[in-house]
Amino acid sequence: MITRTRLAAGACALLAALAAGMAFPAGAVAGEPTGEDAPKVDLVLDVSGSMRTRDIDGGTRMAAAKQAFNEVLDATPEEVQLGIRTLGADYPGDDRKTGCKDTAQLYPVGPLDRTEAKTAVATLSPTGWTPIGPALLKAADDLDGGNGSKRIVLISDGEDTCAPLDPCEVAREIAAKGIGVTIDTLGLVPNTKLRKQLSCIAEATGGTYTSVQHTDELTDKVNQLVDRAADPVVTPVATEGADACAKAPTLKSGLYTDREEFGQQRWYRVDVEPGQELRASVSVGADRAVNPSYGVLLRAVTVHGREIVRGEAAGNGRTDVLSTGLRYPKAESDDDDAAAEAVCLQVTNSFSVASGVKTSPGLPLELTVDVVDGPSDSDDVAAFGLGRGWWLLGVLILVGFVAGLLWGWLSRWRLAVWRTN
Repeated sequence: MITRTRLAAGACALLAALAAGMAFPAGAVAGEPTGEDAPKVDLVLDVSGSMRTRDIDGGTRMAAAKQAFNEVLDATPEEVQLGIRTLGADYPGDDRKTGCKDTAQLYPVGPLDRTEAKTAVATLSPTGWTPIGPALLKAADDLDGGNGSKRIVLISDGEDTCAPLDPCEVAREIAAKGIGVTIDTLGLVPNTKLRKQLSCIAEATGGTYTSVQHTDELTDKVNQLVDRAADPVVTPVATEGADACAKAPTLKSGLYTDREEFGQQRWYRVDVEPGQELRASVSVGADRAVNPSYGVLLRAVTVHGREIVRGEAAGNGRTDVLSTGLRYPKAESDDDDAAAEAVCLQVTNSFSVASGVKTSPGLPLELTVDVVDGPSDSDDVAAFGLGRGWWLLGVLILVGFVAGLLWGWLSRWRLAVWRTN
């Protein structure tokens, strides 16, 4: 019993030490938006009658959406101008013409009053039709004006019920206006037809589609999209990777786009000076229907073919974008004239499609390359995010060990006293 007590105390102390070490990672400085105007986001929520269905974490879809919205409103960055638009929230009747006009601005796009916005969300009750197309047209008008980033986040549990105004065509029309609006879509039901429609809407404007089936997933995804609107607007540079390292284009720090055929390898080169660190990440998007099991591999290798480091990720069909990354710190050299090392980046995907789905053009690929000053000490390279906090971790582990010994000794003494009495 005494041994178990000591081990438990020591384990608790070690866990506390690890938690404390992880709580103080090295800080990162985020870039500031270059646009003059504040970023704008319009959250478009489906409030049609089907949102009464109770299939999300034991509650209704509407309850999950309200909870997610409240948490998102609390976390929205101060610099983001946010608005809320509804569809199907007001008309409960059977007249299709009237039902397809049922979209309203619940909270105007502008500086956020969190209390007022939450109060407006609390009044919502699942009511009528699903006029996705008309709601998207109105949402684009909500965001009109200014040169900052503009994002529509559409959350729906069903297909549009107002055809022939096809929401996919509406999204293409919005993209053709050239006002810079990106539409991201979230589906609350794992339905093939819904996925197809929402994916088409997102692809038309360069957005993303995600299927969510839990409240926390919905909250996390909407938060990500709102935060993304606050990120600096960076225009990627089109490049063309090669089929071998020797032919690969040499890239500087920046954001690049390319197309990669199914199962193809794409090669790029980056020069890394002694004392610098290469940080690279890649995202491959499924812009058409793909089989549910797939993966992406990013490798850094020498010009002679020796692998330095790799990053890989696998997917199961629940997301339309798969990303991975890697880091390679090159040690400093005593030779001031030491040459830069040419590092080859290889991107491979294992996406596949069913018969009849077009495989050309290839899948959209986005590659981020960043070459920065490396860690000052080699010990920092493998610090698991702790940096120079290892000394603190060591002290905490020692304190935990001593505390475990004292606890064990005290427990043994108390046991001896109890036996004596």
